[in-house]
Amino acid sequence: MFENLTERLGRTLKNLRGQGRLTEDNIKDALREVRMALLEADVALPVVRDFIDRVRERSVGQDVMQSLTPGQALVRVVRDELVRVMGEYNDELDLSARPPAVILMAGLQGSGKTTSVAKLARWLKERRKKSVLVTSADIYRPAAIEQLRTLAAEVGVEFFPSSADQDPVAIARGALAQARTRFIDVVIVDTAGRLHVDAEMMDEVQRLHGAVEPVETLFVVDSMTGQDAANTARVFNEALPLTGVILTKADGDARGGAALSIRGLTGKPIKFLGVGEKTDALEPFHPDRVASRILGMGDILSLIEEAEHKVDRQQAEKLARKVQKGKDFDLDDFRAQLQQMQSMGGVAGLLDKLPGVADLPDKVKNQVNDKDMRRLEAIIGSMTAQERRHPGIINGSRKRRIASGSGTQVQDVNRLLKQFTQMQKMMKKLSRKGGMKKMMRGMKGMLPPGGVPPMRF
Repeated sequence: MFENLTERLGRTLKNLRGQGRLTEDNIKDALREVRMALLEADVALPVVRDFIDRVRERSVGQDVMQSLTPGQALVRVVRDELVRVMGEYNDELDLSARPPAVILMAGLQGSGKTTSVAKLARWLKERRKKSVLVTSADIYRPAAIEQLRTLAAEVGVEFFPSSADQDPVAIARGALAQARTRFIDVVIVDTAGRLHVDAEMMDEVQRLHGAVEPVETLFVVDSMTGQDAANTARVFNEALPLTGVILTKADGDARGGAALSIRGLTGKPIKFLGVGEKTDALEPFHPDRVASRILGMGDILSLIEEAEHKVDRQQAEKLARKVQKGKDFDLDDFRAQLQQMQSMGGVAGLLDKLPGVADLPDKVKNQVNDKDMRRLEAIIGSMTAQERRHPGIINGSRKRRIASGSGTQVQDVNRLLKQFTQMQKMMKKLSRKGGMKKMMRGMKGMLPPGGVPPMRF
């Protein structure tokens, strides 16, 4: 996420970190590079100007020039201003209204609005423990109605049916009436999108808004469109009282122009990031955490929250007991760990949140990807139960059979066995007295100030 911006800013600021003294000249040179990085990231010009002016004002002041570590102090100023540009804090959904609370979703066609409805419904159900009903008022695309019906069943929320011959307002009112009779907490209304902003669409959305009186009116927009996303949100906000933005496809956005422009141009907060195609790929937007990611500092807190919600608690405890008793870590355990990692967004999702990864050479980062993980799972799946429990018996002929069964090469099987052996050695170290403490000491430098909250799973 935002890889190009991270690389460009990282290269510029890295030269300043270790300097014992900063001057107005080298600060000026650095800010020129930062300005170019932001413009290349498609950040809106007014936002860039304001950002650079504020960083310059703070940089030539006492908090940087007279700091014992001026280079690091400047990096901290840049981070603080990135946070300010994006909104200071996580702006949560306001669901304090008398149930059912209504969330109205608006946006252009192709922005990922219908999928975002399902993602938000799942998030509310799993994270907020709310009962949810979804409905589609997109009478112009019958396929969208069927898509939402399918997604609602997938995430386990109620669906209020609609059809192309109905009035959108009647659909929304019908969904609200059903939600009241079934004591539903939240109703999410999907609206029709268009290829461009037009008067007809605005009139329809305004009528819907007036009919259902939503507590949240969220604008769904594609992160890949850069500052155009912010400009479109601004036009919508002039006709509709938006309460926030959902930025979709953020995992594929290497620039970050939309995330950095929306608050400055619209005054509206980004409330969620869509970070993948699956229905669990929705993250609350934390400006401070995103700023840390942009500067290559990682996002350990989000990583821990992901683990709390997505790691299988029973499986994790079973493995922990096994390690503590000194029992061998086998390939079934190894496969389970691969699957747990996949559930947390795969290698790409984990690397995005780990500190210092941005400084690694591309050659190193590209060595491991999610396709490799799926290949490893396929290889383990081609083994017999005995081979998974006792990998030492896997000889040449067995390797050829396993490779043939998984559609891979013998070299791939050898590589997996080597990685497994390394993991097995690490697990044996953890089983020894003090092994866990030593590992935690090694991780201490990766954690944010004040440590981290305990994992509740």
